[in-house]
Amino acid sequence: MTDSRNPSISLRKKPKQARSEASVSIILEAAIQVLAKEGAARFTTARVAEKAGVSIGSLYQYFPNEAAILFRLQCDEWTQTTELLTRIRGDTATPPFQRLRDLVHTFICSECEEADMRIALDDAAPLYRHAPEAQQAKATGERAIQRFMEEVLPEAQQATRIQAAELIKTTLSTVGKEFSEHPRTAAEIENYSNAMADMFCAYLERLSTV
Repeated sequence: MTDSRNPSISLRKKPKQARSEASVSIILEAAIQVLAKEGAARFTTARVAEKAGVSIGSLYQYFPNEAAILFRLQCDEWTQTTELLTRIRGDTATPPFQRLRDLVHTFICSECEEADMRIALDDAAPLYRHAPEAQQAKATGERAIQRFMEEVLPEAQQATRIQAAELIKTTLSTVGKEFSEHPRTAAEIENYSNAMADMFCAYLERLSTV
């Protein structure tokens, strides 16, 4: 019997054929719609199966429970965020502060586009917060931000760079979530992300002269 406090979050069967991969994609797309509409509290495998147009047995071939579906959605989001961080950090042809502005704007846009799903995933986070994949994603993101800080603040002490990275990461995540909880226009997103980027850049500029 599965412990409800620590449910299995791994795929029951990994898709190996194109048809199986398509089935998983359909289930995940349905899960996103159910999650956005119902929230984490009312998210069930039965609702996902119904939305996907598959039997509950077919769904259970791949996902043993709701937590496994939520975890897969969260892993996909982590992957997208990590790829974004890596791509922007690695674009050395673009000045660092412009890259930071690009990151802030892209992140805020992403938060607003998928606000309902992200909020619901945050509510479900205790199910998988300590999973190895969660720890790995967190570590990868932290390394990317830290490398960026080493580039922007080459003369600063390591403790200063760590503090700056943590402050920017926490502010971006927390404020971005709150901002995205209400519908926003493109102009509002642009103005808000520019203001936040201005604060980050001014903060880093001050640290670079200390």
